[in-house]
Amino acid sequence: MFVLSGYEYFLGFLILCSLVPVLALGASAVVRPRRRGLERRTTYESGMEPFGGAWIQFNIRYYMFALVFVIFDVETVFLYPWAVAFNQLGVLAFVEAVVFIAILVVGLVYAWRKGALEWS
Repeated sequence: MFVLSGYEYFLGFLILCSLVPVLALGASAVVRPRRRGLERRTTYESGMEPFGGAWIQFNIRYYMFALVFVIFDVETVFLYPWAVAFNQLGVLAFVEAVVFIAILVVGLVYAWRKGALEWS
């Protein structure tokens, strides 16, 4: 029946994964409330009436700190599989990992000199 035998379970899994979001969106469209009253359009903020404007400007340091966190989070994601397969990879993979870490250290030094890691 299939050109590539052994992929029937993968095809079933792919169909199931495609159907789950479609069924969830369809069920929420059937179950949701239909009327749109005044209460529905009001702003909700933790059960309290909101005060102040919604459009405030945040300090750029928050974004810089988040970017530094993402850099080192990505480092962990990329280095974990490398560490698991370290014995099979050889010297070239070690050199590549050292270059990767060096690039990240350069980014950390740059962020440190720019003051991205200081909260004051």
